Amino acid sequence: MIPEWWNVRNTEEEKREEDSSLASVNLKEEMANKLTYQELLDAGVHFGHLTRKWNPKMSEYIFMENNGIHIIDLNKTISCLDEATFALKNIVRSGRKIMFVATKKQAKDIVTEEAKRLNMPYVTERWLGGMLTNFATIRKSLKKLAQIEKLMKDEAFTNLAKRERLMVTREKAKLEKLLGGIADLNRLPAALFVIDVKREHIAVTEAQKLNIPVFAMVDTNSDPKGVDFPIPANDDAFKSISIITKNISTVIEEALNERKKDKEDAAQKKDEDEKRKVDEPVEESN
Repeated sequence: MIPEWWNVRNTEEEKREEDSSLASVNLKEEMANKLTYQELLDAGVHFGHLTRKWNPKMSEYIFMENNGIHIIDLNKTISCLDEATFALKNIVRSGRKIMFVATKKQAKDIVTEEAKRLNMPYVTERWLGGMLTNFATIRKSLKKLAQIEKLMKDEAFTNLAKRERLMVTREKAKLEKLLGGIADLNRLPAALFVIDVKREHIAVTEAQKLNIPVFAMVDTNSDPKGVDFPIPANDDAFKSISIITKNISTVIEEALNERKKDKEDAAQKKDEDEKRKVDEPVEESN
């Protein structure tokens, strides 16, 4: 006969093994998503601007000067990226939106692609003054865009004169170009992810006024003080922008999946509780 303590010990050992295996899986996932020093180096994330164009406030993130160019400390980049992704994950898990902002040519395509994939709002054309601080007016423009789209689907649109149809089509194209990325935004975003804070200074200023946290790629010619979570990196090269943006997107995607799983678990627990409540009176009556 097997003693009872043996079964208890085996159960505890199995549980420890299961917990350790889960921990190792989570660690592997974290390591897979975390950018390495070499990957950042290969993408040219360390290249800053010319030394004569630097902002002294970026001195803590600069490693050295080489041939008249400042070199960014990639250890600081990795550290800042870890802090930023941790904070972003918590925001997204709470069910709020992150707005992507990048109007420079080399960042538009990658930012649009990732934001669309994650169903997050984005601005890649021109930042309209008051897009955050005067959001009520922006919502009116979004409502107008929705009305135009509804009109164009209606049969009455085909009965309009050619000139009127052309005017409506042009108006729709103009609004879509400027506001297409935030068409589904019903309230202010919880945070901004910005590429090149110097170029997008109006967006950063508006976010500051409304206490909206700003996550941003900050180059050696920028001021990091207005950014809550600065990520020192080359914000001009496509490869550098791409690797940082995709890493941020991966973290957001993870948070969205975790939120979805939490919702499913909560719904399942609710169903089980309701079922238990229904079963209890039956058992009592027996």
